Amino acid sequence: MNAALDRLAAQMHLDDTRHEALRLAFAHACVARVRHLLEQPEVDACLAVLECFVQGQAGRDELTLAATRAAALANAHGGSKSIDGCGHAAVSASYAVARATAGRALDAASYAAYAAVYAQGGYAAVADRDAFAVEHAWQVAALQALVVEHAVQHAAHVES
Repeated sequence: MNAALDRLAAQMHLDDTRHEALRLAFAHACVARVRHLLEQPEVDACLAVLECFVQGQAGRDELTLAATRAAALANAHGGSKSIDGCGHAAVSASYAVARATAGRALDAASYAAYAAVYAQGGYAAVADRDAFAVEHAWQVAALQALVVEHAVQHAAHVES
C-alpha cells in the first residue's frame, strides 16, 4: 500500500468521473513502467489499447473489450512455481494491466509496484516493505506531474 499516493488521490478526488482521463493516464504510466515484465503478447495488446485510448486514438468500446480480455488473461496466468519472484512479477504486471484498462488506477499502481519489486527478487516483496520506497515515490511524483499536465491542458481548452 502506498499511503502517500492514497492521500494524494483522495485529496484530488481521483475516483470522480470528471477525473477519468487523469486516472487512465496515471494507470497507464504505472503499467508502462513494468511493461517489460509482461509475458503474454495478448496482455501487452490490451495495454496498447489503453495507450491509444489515453491518446484519443481508441474508443470506449475498444477499451472495454481490452479490460475484459486483460482480466481474463490475468486470472488465467499460470504464475511461477519458483521462489525467485520472476513469474510473480509477470502475474502482478498482468493484473496491473487488467486494473489499468478497467480504470482502477490505484489498484493498477499497487500491482505495478509489486511487479517491479518482485522482478528484483521475491523475498524483497514479502519481507522488506522498504523495497517499495522508490516505486512508491515515483508513483506520487508521476501523479503530481500528470495533475499539472492535465490542469494546463484543461486551461488551454477552456481558453480556446
